[in-house]
Amino acid sequence: MIDANLNRLKEGIRVVEDILRYKENNKELSSKLKSLRHQARIEEIHELLANRDSINDVLKSSTKSEQKRQNLQSIITANFKRAQESCRVLEELFKLSNIEYSEKFKTIRYELYNLEKLTNS
Repeated sequence: MIDANLNRLKEGIRVVEDILRYKENNKELSSKLKSLRHQARIEEIHELLANRDSINDVLKSSTKSEQKRQNLQSIITANFKRAQESCRVLEELFKLSNIEYSEKFKTIRYELYNLEKLTNS
């Protein structure tokens, strides 16, 4: 679960970051997202990679709602939500083993809420 949510978090941030960087030419917000993406890491990455089993993921197929987007804003919104939800899962899971990581992902989640608001202003 940690590996999947960490990947989902970073991928969601990257999608928004790239839209704001290349399409919107927004250096300030894309830089903040890049910084968050780099913060979204843990030291035990090699252990996660060794245990990854994406081939057997029972929900790897996309749902119909994931296969179609209306416009760039809908992509931004979907990916902010994806990243925020992943942060929440990581925050909860790390309450069992590493409170520092838990607090880090909570902080990232709240910063994502703020950045989402700024992109809709």
